[in-house]
Amino acid sequence: MYWADVVAQALAHKGEKHIIAAGITPSGEFHIGHLREILSGDMITRACKNAGLDAEFVFIVDTADPLRKVYSFLSDEYEQWIGCPLATIPAPDAEGKPTTDGRTYAQHFLEPFLAALKQIDVIPRIIDNYQSYSDGCFAEYAKMACEKSDEIREILERVSGRELAEDWFPYNPFGHDGSLDGVTVTGYEHPHVHWVQNGKPGTSDINTAEGKLPWRIDWPAKWGWIGVTCEPFGKDHGAAGGSYATGREISQLFGDTPPHPMTYEWISLKGQGAMSSSAGNTIGPREALELVPPEILRYLIASNKPKKAINFDIGMSLVELADEYERLAARDLEAEATSEELSRRQKVALEDALGAMRMSRIGNVAPSPITFRHLAMLAQVKSDDDIISMHGDGITSRLVRMRNWINGPHFPQEMKISVLDEMANDLDSRITTALATTLASCEWNLKGIGGAITSAFTENEIPMKEGYRTLYLSILGAEKGPRLAPILVELERGRVLTLLGS
Repeated sequence: MYWADVVAQALAHKGEKHIIAAGITPSGEFHIGHLREILSGDMITRACKNAGLDAEFVFIVDTADPLRKVYSFLSDEYEQWIGCPLATIPAPDAEGKPTTDGRTYAQHFLEPFLAALKQIDVIPRIIDNYQSYSDGCFAEYAKMACEKSDEIREILERVSGRELAEDWFPYNPFGHDGSLDGVTVTGYEHPHVHWVQNGKPGTSDINTAEGKLPWRIDWPAKWGWIGVTCEPFGKDHGAAGGSYATGREISQLFGDTPPHPMTYEWISLKGQGAMSSSAGNTIGPREALELVPPEILRYLIASNKPKKAINFDIGMSLVELADEYERLAARDLEAEATSEELSRRQKVALEDALGAMRMSRIGNVAPSPITFRHLAMLAQVKSDDDIISMHGDGITSRLVRMRNWINGPHFPQEMKISVLDEMANDLDSRITTALATTLASCEWNLKGIGGAITSAFTENEIPMKEGYRTLYLSILGAEKGPRLAPILVELERGRVLTLLGS
């Protein structure tokens, strides 16, 4: 059974109605690594609906989280907002300086990410964490946390194995400057938390956004008031003593049932390690979607079990991923699955493939009439008008993405094609003449061209290695490159013969 269907089956045993959640802190540019959680949640929701369950996917944006430091992409002016909620500080401009147009830091990073999600057919209900505090959604849980302070401290210290500070309190007020930094709680009388910042006393109302719960309490509180029944999360949260382990016990202390967990592994950039926004080691969803068809980006997540690490780049990895997706799309997997001659291993592989293709689907979009690899070649040897006239307007968006990829830094060197405009010098005329003779009269298709090349070499006793070297030099000006027959078939015969000196 496909992994998302396994989760849906487990949820079905717990009830008919489910809320699947994913969450994120909009502290910087989002990257493809973030998509693993969001797409995993979306795919579990799809699997639940396919199983007849009442399922909803929610995306929690932790805008109440503070700015933790001045990141490398920010100007020093942001020093004044360290510790302040991301929902209350200004958005950075292109130079990392604070803007004055009223847009917040959280909006600046969230809005393009939501636009990218829409392209990959993920449209969850958005829950803004800061707004939720303002609306009193956390009020009851904040009250329980403050009243059960000693019990929560015991859970956190015992499960995490870390000792909390003596002045720790399960509610963090925002101080006079709007920051969590330098604030020490001095007392609690519902609904007020009393505190001091830099020697000056203050009071916060826990029914509003005048403070927030610490992360390890905020998370189970969200499970409770939202009604989350399942949430995927990274392996750091799922580690022994991690946030889920403490959250599970705190959730039970609150009188709730903790959600069904699903731990996932990281997506890493080949040769660079796990993606990190703060370290600048990323490929963003918007950047990826300028290059990658959305169904293939979904397939990246859908085709890997959650606990399998993904090592990826937008170079040859992208080509190989597209090849794999298109091979599966060309097969009748449903019919294959009905065969009684399949081994257990083959059945499992087919179930996984069927599930991955189902979860990769974008609405009712029809499969492309041309493969990703072939389009990469066409875009280098033909004009857009020629390609669209051959394959229709439906290819336009894919062609735009392909042009972006070819003209950008990620396009693989081994796939680059540049057809010569005139005949190269110092070629072996015996070989070029033999090739020109057979190619002048063959059928101008893959089979005909391939046969003509082979005939030219065998009939004239030309060594294959030397023959192909000369042919590549004649057409591409390089000693090797991508397969030549698919390139030649897209060129006019006369142009090829001219390059061969005929």
